[in-house]
Amino acid sequence: MLKNYNPDVLSCLANLSSDEVFTPPQLANQILDLLPQELFKNKNTTFLDPCCKSGVFLREIAKRLIKGLEKEIPNLQKRLNHIYTKQLFAISITELTALLSRRSVYCSKKANGKYSICSEFKTEYGNILFKKIEHTWKNEKCIYCGASQNEYDRDTSLETHAYQFIHTLKPEEIFNMKFDVIVGNPPYQLNDGGGTGDSAKPIYQYFIQQAKKLNPRYLVMIIPSRWMKGGKGLDKFRKEMILDTRIKKIYDFENSKECFSGLHIDGGVCYFLWDKTYNGKVDYCFISMDGTKINSVRYLKSNVTDTVIRDYRQISILEKVAKMKEEKFSSIVSARNQYGFYADLFNSPNKYLDVGLSLKAYNNSYKIYGVKGKKGGATRVVGYVKKSSVLKNKKDVLLYKLFFSKAYMTTSTVPPEIIIGEPKSLSTETFLQIGCFKTKEETIKCLKYIKTKFFRALLFYNRHSLNISRESFDLIPIQDFNKEWTDEKLYKKYGLTQDEINYIESMIKPME
Repeated sequence: MLKNYNPDVLSCLANLSSDEVFTPPQLANQILDLLPQELFKNKNTTFLDPCCKSGVFLREIAKRLIKGLEKEIPNLQKRLNHIYTKQLFAISITELTALLSRRSVYCSKKANGKYSICSEFKTEYGNILFKKIEHTWKNEKCIYCGASQNEYDRDTSLETHAYQFIHTLKPEEIFNMKFDVIVGNPPYQLNDGGGTGDSAKPIYQYFIQQAKKLNPRYLVMIIPSRWMKGGKGLDKFRKEMILDTRIKKIYDFENSKECFSGLHIDGGVCYFLWDKTYNGKVDYCFISMDGTKINSVRYLKSNVTDTVIRDYRQISILEKVAKMKEEKFSSIVSARNQYGFYADLFNSPNKYLDVGLSLKAYNNSYKIYGVKGKKGGATRVVGYVKKSSVLKNKKDVLLYKLFFSKAYMTTSTVPPEIIIGEPKSLSTETFLQIGCFKTKEETIKCLKYIKTKFFRALLFYNRHSLNISRESFDLIPIQDFNKEWTDEKLYKKYGLTQDEINYIESMIKPME
């Protein structure tokens, strides 16, 4: 064991939550490495972190400027005063992180304090601002970030999580100056009051859109990668990003733990360099779950999907599938909550006394599949409800279908057990429904197709979070279910090469 080892305190901080994640110093430097390094040799370059938590970005930028300006401003104290007062700026996300940031950047929680590394500040906050902001409510949602009024209209002693940078139409008025570089790791999401109470709305996109309004020369941020494939309310943002040819570089990590040790973020994380003067293809580096780096230089927009193809090894397979111009499998997948029965039916039956829930069949009842138990330990359960309680899609109840669990780990290529739904059966919103089929034979042949590695590979390519939706099946072609499909038949039908077959076989586990 090393004696007198003093770890960097900013590498030891516990995250505030899975939504407000501290950036390790090593990662901050990898992100700063994307920028032209001559920026750190120019005494006029200005930097803004609009979502400051620990001050790590400003601190690491300061280190580079202290070295880069050594010749131009030889006197160390004059150099420090210039850097901290003229070049480094931040907006903290909470009062606590403002104090932490000033301590790590100025070496004092008060910018003008006795121990501050800068001797020219007149105020306690220096250039690291925090202003408590309130949400602006309309129809029980914040008009700026979409936060739930029920969740965040709270006691004044509690954090509002109304972040200053995105709760204004004029972010340029916060500092009244122009910035060359905007850098940061924004908060990722807020509860929007939907679903069963843990529904979350992403907010990181607002920081990026707001930053672009300030018209910097460069923008570098680290955010979840799920925007590339889906995400609640991200359609417009995804389209903007895909069409933005000013994005010069992207590093995309399938495993978020590569960036944030011990923290799982569904879909992984990415950081990018946006360059105002650039117009061209993206230098894209995808780091797969096993650490394999796949490099490509390309546009984010493709001819096969409206989402981003993260792993470029998939592109040739998807192009061959798209070339056939077949109907999408998603056309036979239900929207969420096909029959109007919520996921907590079996956990909270007293809320739904009118449906006649029973664990035994009775006259004029339908079988219903759901789950019981807490997250992570929930088990499948079967019950019965009154026929009259089914108010949606009544005809579908009488046909064969498949019930496909809408939640399982993004890292898994093997979905949970898929249920054959016989006539007079339905499910809670825990499941997506696939089909309606007239015969059991068709249903079984569809199930066999779903279990192929080909099908599951295309589903895996399009996943971005724990919960899948109808859109998750958009890359998968529908087949004739009067026939039985195997991987061999599908590989031949779509003309896959041996390399393409090997790629699918190597990443998709067998399924009984």
